[in-house]
Amino acid sequence: MSLLSQILQPDELIGMFQLALTPLSTDLLVAAVELDQLCLHGLWTLDGYRRELASPNSELIVLQQTIASSQPLLGIACLWAILEEAHITLLAVHPDYRGQGLGQALLFTLMVKAWVRKLEWATLEVRASNQAAIALYQKFGFESVGRRRKYYPDTEEDALILWRKGLQEPCFVQVLQTWEAEISNRLRHTGWLLNVSNELSLPQISHLTWRHILQKDISSDRQNCINS
Repeated sequence: MSLLSQILQPDELIGMFQLALTPLSTDLLVAAVELDQLCLHGLWTLDGYRRELASPNSELIVLQQTIASSQPLLGIACLWAILEEAHITLLAVHPDYRGQGLGQALLFTLMVKAWVRKLEWATLEVRASNQAAIALYQKFGFESVGRRRKYYPDTEEDALILWRKGLQEPCFVQVLQTWEAEISNRLRHTGWLLNVSNELSLPQISHLTWRHILQKDISSDRQNCINS
């Protein structure tokens, strides 16, 4: 059950668009490549996405409308689990659906998956000119720690290296809870009702689980988490 369906009354759900957050499946591979070409200029091929599906160290998730649509996928995101690191390899939202909170939902889910996998930190590269993406990552606590010169061959543009530590700090659970509420509220105001697949392990941070975890004494770590 989504957080939105728990806080909205039945009459408030009328007119909202159903949005499904699921792992990428083989029947959506072609749609994934098409979205990749549109948003990422062909970062991965069809075979590349097949390899990601087969890898136990890859988390590949997609957003799609639950009703028939001319656009099968609205967003896609992936991370690699490398030792203690969550390396975010891609995150893209269809141009027609940007500015509605979908990127936040994707990034939040990747951070949850990193937490569930017991990864210690998250990192990624982003184009230095992509201010919208940089603002999104900063909202989730990422900080710039370096620059890769001429990293992108198509434009020879630099990449910023972003880093987010503290994923296994006790108070990070509270941070996830705050993000979940903020993102659900954002989606509600843009007309989306998010339904999350059980395979993405989000039920592990349902409200009952939150209350159980937050009963632990994490007050001494709270400020450290805010500063992480």
